[in-house]
Amino acid sequence: MENPDSTPIRAIRYDEARRRLLVRLVDGDEYAFVGVPGEVHRSFVDADSKGLFFAAEISGRYPYNKVA
Repeated sequence: MENPDSTPIRAIRYDEARRRLLVRLVDGDEYAFVGVPGEVHRSFVDADSKGLFFAAEISGRYPYNKVA
C-alpha cells in the first residue's frame, strides 16, 4: 500500500501467515517487524497519521530487522 500523506512512512505491507509487517520509509530503508497482529496492521493502514501510529504502536513494541 503506497502512502500519499506527508509522514516518514512510504509503504506498508503485511504477511498474515507470518505476522510480519514490512514498513518502507521515505528514505528507502525497509524494516520487517515480527509478531504483529493483523488488527494492528489494519489500524496502521487506517490511521490518520501513519507516523504517529508507528511511533506509538509499533516502534519499540515488536522485534524487527532491517531488510537488505
